[in-house]
Amino acid sequence: MSLKNLLPGRLGFGTAPLGNMFRAIPDEEARATVEAAWDQGIRYFDTAPFYGAGLAEERLGQVLATKPRDSYVLSTKVGRVILDEIETDVPDFGEKGGLFEHGNPNKILHEWTADATERSIEGSLKRLGVDRLDIVWVHEIAQDFHGDAWIGKFEEARTGAFRVLSRLRDEGVIKAWGLGVNKTEPIELTLALDEPRPDGFLLAGRYTLLDHEHALQRLLPMAQEQGVEMVVGGPYSSGILAGGSHFEYQQAPPEIIEKVSRLKALAEKHGISIKAAALQFSLAHPVSAAVIPGATRPSRIAEDLSALNEKIPAAFWHDLRAANLVGPAAPLPDAA
Repeated sequence: MSLKNLLPGRLGFGTAPLGNMFRAIPDEEARATVEAAWDQGIRYFDTAPFYGAGLAEERLGQVLATKPRDSYVLSTKVGRVILDEIETDVPDFGEKGGLFEHGNPNKILHEWTADATERSIEGSLKRLGVDRLDIVWVHEIAQDFHGDAWIGKFEEARTGAFRVLSRLRDEGVIKAWGLGVNKTEPIELTLALDEPRPDGFLLAGRYTLLDHEHALQRLLPMAQEQGVEMVVGGPYSSGILAGGSHFEYQQAPPEIIEKVSRLKALAEKHGISIKAAALQFSLAHPVSAAVIPGATRPSRIAEDLSALNEKIPAAFWHDLRAANLVGPAAPLPDAA
């Protein structure tokens, strides 16, 4: 199924921050933020067991329990099974280490087998308090792409999660499936397979104003040729494009801070917000179906909606291109 036909609008809500990403968020603040998204018309919600070891799913589910199930689209992910036992060691999440240190204390099993996929879905349904999911993404198959370990994990997902989700889609249990990752390589490999065939993908942090060249080289041309569409996650590059200090889940390095300063200066010159430029850039590619910024404060929802609808003059995009702040192959909202 086409993601553009399935998703109810071009702006969704990413719930990673609801898992206490970077900071401990009071329950009432998390609930108010989801309610604000709902009240302002957002009807696509994306979550994952990994976000705070189930905390984001639980918080999202508490709000969605009060809404008609047929009135919104819901996606979550598989690849991380939340166990009942408490984690006593420091978990190894690679580049995301410490990201959810204020989340639930449960141990997380990283597995993409058929059994783990079914267990993950069962756990998500319970935490979310719903009877069905619309989209299921295969979450972060590997942290790196070198050596036999990566090959083994991809093969585990191909013969496990991919086949389970294809069957569930064919049976009408879910409407679509794909990969939810922050690297392009696993999607490229999946699109090269004869089967199973994904309906789309969620690409986080790799199609933003700050980082898009790699996706434009191979992945997006492949996706466009095959008619496979993309949900853009992390459009603010972990927050640095929205006034924060993080890039790639860490404190932003000097070269990124310098580039953001140039982007902000250009935005100010044209009297626009950098958030508007970020969202509208990510949506300008023909493959883009929706963008899902995260939020932890109700006021952020209004900011995102305003940014989505803000009028950006063609001269801004022209100057952006002229300053080499975007790749030459990147489509822009206005031809520049």
